[in-house]
Amino acid sequence: MGDPAGIGGELTLKAWAALRGGGPAFAVLDDPARLRAIDDSVPLQPISKIEEADGVFAGALPVLATPLATPPTPGQPDPANAGAVLASIEEAVRMAQSARARAVVTNPISKATLYQAGFPHPGHTEFLAALTGAAHPVMMLANHHLRVVPVTVHVGLRAALDMLSTDMIATVARITAHSLRAQFGISRPRLALAGLNPHAGEGGAMGHEEETIIEPAKRQLRRDGIDVSGPYPPDTMFTPAARSGYDAAICMYHDQALIPLKTLDMATGVNVTLGLPIIRTSPDHGTAFDIAGQNRADASSLIAALRMADQMGRQR
Repeated sequence: MGDPAGIGGELTLKAWAALRGGGPAFAVLDDPARLRAIDDSVPLQPISKIEEADGVFAGALPVLATPLATPPTPGQPDPANAGAVLASIEEAVRMAQSARARAVVTNPISKATLYQAGFPHPGHTEFLAALTGAAHPVMMLANHHLRVVPVTVHVGLRAALDMLSTDMIATVARITAHSLRAQFGISRPRLALAGLNPHAGEGGAMGHEEETIIEPAKRQLRRDGIDVSGPYPPDTMFTPAARSGYDAAICMYHDQALIPLKTLDMATGVNVTLGLPIIRTSPDHGTAFDIAGQNRADASSLIAALRMADQMGRQR
């Protein structure tokens, strides 16, 4: 569902219209009344179980009804609907865990609104980890040009520097390599480690983290048989020539990873959670409350997330 005051419903309706002629079939956990309020020209088909989705997808959007507590106002998130938002995620995870669904694709949520309702997790990723018992979920962002994995994620930059460790880098890289093999069909994934400092430390003249933290992680990974290189200067490792030399970039902090990916192509970026026992993707953007209800939202990222989830599920 995503936040019902955001653009998730509009994206879902547009994604169905784009994929109904041959894309991967999906069902949405949402409130049919709110979807009709967005665009009553899109045919909806209430279903009672996910297995019915394939049979109706070509003619109507399959909806597993998840009632909202109150009708949403576009652009005005309401904590009263937090229960339905979380229920949609929980039910989707249950269906994926039981192999009734191939994957979970989540529309954007408003973490601030969920916090007001008592939500105890930092975000989607941590909530999914708690639901599935995953010890170390890893966030990967991907589009047609690049895959990036931040080692530290939703923390301030100063905190990220304090958190960064050899073991954390090695753990994230191992999970990434495993997922690229198991879910993306890359038999020998090539990982590139980003440096932390300008010029990757310039031999210690601009910082020692490359020598004391990142290089030891590289040695561990190579002992494990993982094809890993770097650390590379972050200002040159995302050029077209550099990108051709690796399958995923392991970055040290959030913006180091997301700036190049979103600059190259934000419209079709996909957020993938690695390290879960299920497949989960999502659009690489937020709720866009500022344009909710205006029929201006671009569904490209959700469509890409649906296609990627389908491909990953078939590969696994």
